[in-house]
Amino acid sequence: MRAVTAVFRERVVDLDAVSANVARLRELVGTPHAMAVVKADAYGHGAVECARAALAGGADWLGVAEISEGLALREAGITAPVLAWLHDPDDDFADAVRADLDLGISSGVQLEAAAAAATGDRPVFVQLKIETGLSRNGVPESEWDAVVARARELEVAGLVRVRGVFSHLSNASPEDDRAAIAAFERALDRASAAGLDPELRHIAASAAALSLPESRFDLVRLGIAVYGLSPFGRESAVELGLRPAMTLRGRVAAVRRVPAGTGVSYDYTYRTEKETTLVLVPLGYAEGIPRHASNRGPVAIGGRTFRISGRVAMDQFVVDVGDLDVAVGDEVVLFGDPAVGVPGADDWAEAADTINYEIVTRLGGRLRRSYTGGGR
Repeated sequence: MRAVTAVFRERVVDLDAVSANVARLRELVGTPHAMAVVKADAYGHGAVECARAALAGGADWLGVAEISEGLALREAGITAPVLAWLHDPDDDFADAVRADLDLGISSGVQLEAAAAAATGDRPVFVQLKIETGLSRNGVPESEWDAVVARARELEVAGLVRVRGVFSHLSNASPEDDRAAIAAFERALDRASAAGLDPELRHIAASAAALSLPESRFDLVRLGIAVYGLSPFGRESAVELGLRPAMTLRGRVAAVRRVPAGTGVSYDYTYRTEKETTLVLVPLGYAEGIPRHASNRGPVAIGGRTFRISGRVAMDQFVVDVGDLDVAVGDEVVLFGDPAVGVPGADDWAEAADTINYEIVTRLGGRLRRSYTGGGR
């Protein structure tokens, strides 16, 4: 009788891998502080569980995009420092202040809103986001002087405390990133001239933290690398000493033997070349499987790797496994740790003409998420 090792459809997250990856990254970058970024539900891996695992691995800060994500960490009992940096114009900063979240501030308007949320004798902790060339959020150079001067006034008044100054890099090229770092250093000089003395200066995410030492400053923001995936196209996770934390798998839902010339899935973009066996896998674009990977996405079945046959549908896709002996209930692995002989998220990124970040973050729908490690 065949052993059943998977549920119908699930993503399994190895929390020990998350902790080990953070420890490895801290060893590589050597900064006084390291932030594990757990925004977007920890890139699809589970924010609360991965936050705890990252802290166990040596992270001493957590990063989220939205205040609501930070509040969820607090509600789960996580007390580590948290920075939230992307705000709705109507966000209530008072909730963040009560939860002891640091606020990333990208404009003078946000700075005033943060100061207005101060209560009692405790200032609101803010970190000023500086625009250095990415053309997203952040205080533009034309407003640096006014914003840092006002921030200092609010510090003196006891309403805010500027704990950090930060920015973000484009990763377009080393030259572009160095130009952004130079702009960042100019902003730091202006902040210092205004009387600000931030304890944290940070501009590097995973890619720059690993490849551009001059970008490291006091803290690095570690995102995709925490989850064991490389931020580069040129260097693999294995070469970086990282282990992919997520395995996406399911079970064969149906098996049929068909003759040559059989059309498969919508539009018949795949037809069998000979008599063969087709297996049905119950994951589709409702779970975040990219339709762009039709006829290209790799899957491991019975110790071998095959490609999806035909279109990815909403709930399912089909794989032509030739003469392989496959039964209903057998395990199918879409991606996991290539070291154990299965495809990786990078293979799926290539198949869908995207990046590994999107492959893991887009997953959802009816997928169950389970965990191993982390003291379980």
